[in-house]
Amino acid sequence: MELDELLARRLVRDQFPAWADLPVTPVEVGGWDNRTFRLGDELSVRLPSGKWYALQVAKEQRWLPVLAKGLPLPVPTPVALGRPALGYPYPWSVYRWLDGRSANTAPIVDHTRFATDLAGFLAALRRIDATDGPEPGKHNFFRGAPVEVYAEETLRAIDALGAEIPRDAVRAVWDDAVASRWTGAPVWFHGDVAVGNLLVRDGRLSAVIDFGTSGVGDPACDVVIAWTLLTGGSRDAFRRALDVDAATWARGRGWALWKALITLVDALERGEEGTLPRRDIRRVLADAAG
Repeated sequence: MELDELLARRLVRDQFPAWADLPVTPVEVGGWDNRTFRLGDELSVRLPSGKWYALQVAKEQRWLPVLAKGLPLPVPTPVALGRPALGYPYPWSVYRWLDGRSANTAPIVDHTRFATDLAGFLAALRRIDATDGPEPGKHNFFRGAPVEVYAEETLRAIDALGAEIPRDAVRAVWDDAVASRWTGAPVWFHGDVAVGNLLVRDGRLSAVIDFGTSGVGDPACDVVIAWTLLTGGSRDAFRRALDVDAATWARGRGWALWKALITLVDALERGEEGTLPRRDIRRVLADAAG
């Protein structure tokens, strides 16, 4: 099924007639796990693109209003819950619209300020009561579990890449990542702190979106942004502000390395160079080397 604005418009008209006359338009970055469309000036429609992603709908509807109360920046606010209909097989959501452009396209005025603002947001998220929060599982692709959950996939990627990567250095970083476990109480984490989920206005971090992979557990997966966006002083500022211990930082490197390795394999299979995953691998290895 084509997840386009026509489908979004039909679903809205079928289930929420009060909004039937509002225009439905694509957004700048529509998403992969979910397709997002703007509904009028104040709302957005979010359609899961697959069965596992649909597991996230009830979680976001349940927990986003709770999390929002303890966070220093806006997050998506659920307005309505849609049901499967018109051949579309999954539940879906209507949210309040959040202004801003994603950090992968919007200019950031001060990367160090951006990094500390993001760290403050994540620290606040971790302080929210995690009682009864969703543990790692299929709903969030096991974010918050030990990074070793992806060991088979990671080692297979290392073998497949061969001379494309410095295998010994990569394996050392991976082994370091899986050598420890989170020993504290489970805490809230976002699960996908990526440039596409960070909104920017006037050069500053203005909102954090897409809590589909959120949950409670080990927060190490949330430090991946340190190597996919931040560098040098801004990375150091992020780590200081978040107060991350060495073991959690190492596990975060493991999460970043896993994603970069499998992304590079996919790129090479498509005949592409894989510039971004290669960059991220270099950053992770350089950080580990000190």
